[in-house]
Amino acid sequence: MKGRKRIEKLRKKINTIDLELLKLLNARAGVAIEVGKVKRGENYEFYSPIREREIYRRMSVLNKGPFPDSAVRDIFREIMSASLSLEKPLKVSFLGPHATFTHHAAIEHFGSSARFLPEKEISDVFDDVERGKALFGVVPIENTIEGAVSHTLDMLIQSNLKICAEVMTEVSLCLLSRTGKTSGIARVASHPHAIKECARWLKENLPDKETLNVASTATAAEMARKDPKIAAIASEAAAKVYNLKIVERKIEDNPNNFTRFLVIGKRDAERTGSDKTSVVFSVKDEPGALYRMLKPFAERKINLTKIESRPLKTRVWEYVFFVDLDGHRTDKKIKEAITGLGKRCQFLKVLGSYPKSQ
Repeated sequence: MKGRKRIEKLRKKINTIDLELLKLLNARAGVAIEVGKVKRGENYEFYSPIREREIYRRMSVLNKGPFPDSAVRDIFREIMSASLSLEKPLKVSFLGPHATFTHHAAIEHFGSSARFLPEKEISDVFDDVERGKALFGVVPIENTIEGAVSHTLDMLIQSNLKICAEVMTEVSLCLLSRTGKTSGIARVASHPHAIKECARWLKENLPDKETLNVASTATAAEMARKDPKIAAIASEAAAKVYNLKIVERKIEDNPNNFTRFLVIGKRDAERTGSDKTSVVFSVKDEPGALYRMLKPFAERKINLTKIESRPLKTRVWEYVFFVDLDGHRTDKKIKEAITGLGKRCQFLKVLGSYPKSQ
């Protein structure tokens, strides 16, 4: 009896705190609306990634617990997303359809209050941003198992858009069906990469079932929703969107499976002090060529975090190299190194400087 009374007392305390939180949220929203008016009057950029990052950092420093930092970040991401939608709807194009991992990455970065525009092709995402249909786009760039996404690399060379952020997302795959049981399953559908990533689990648990390669994990989920004999390999979020049941979670063969996504826009991100710069350059296929290209970075002790090469489609025996490096393009030694690289290579393009994924 005493325990029940204590619980009731504590719940009343929580109700009082919740009311204060609601008042403060609406007060914050009111200030956000005023900020939006000032931005429109002064022709400011209404979305500021650097401002969001600063809020995350400050809240992490000030947080004394017991609420974990990750939860604080998630809450403030949604608060800022909702507040921004009161100023002006933030349109974000992404490689769709809904409930794909790209969609998840877009929500993770911009919050659920943004207006998300699904596209069928990576080139369509770039086109949306270039034409102003969306302010930003989200596309996959590499997976820890499957490697680079070649279409995104090709579009980065062709487009004038900049990389302004990156999002790293863990890929956790589920087997989904209408019944939530393996009995009755005749075929398993998913994107080819997802099927490869779950090959061992499928061999051990559904060895005699046909696999179907489809355009996306979300497409597979839609097929499973319509046909009880089809199971889909997709995300847990897809189960909710397509009203499916989870047969088994975490069926990927490699638990360390992450996909890196890029946020593309028309402007570079401002310097934060924890940044990354991406460049692409081309060289002739000759001895020592790459060594000479990278020498300006080695001389300045600049850390290169990734080098990806691929043939140049327009010229035989010439290659393009995609390089990620620590630092912002406005940093003195980065500027000097890029200038030095430009003197040595045939083609050079700075794809963008942006905050490192947290």
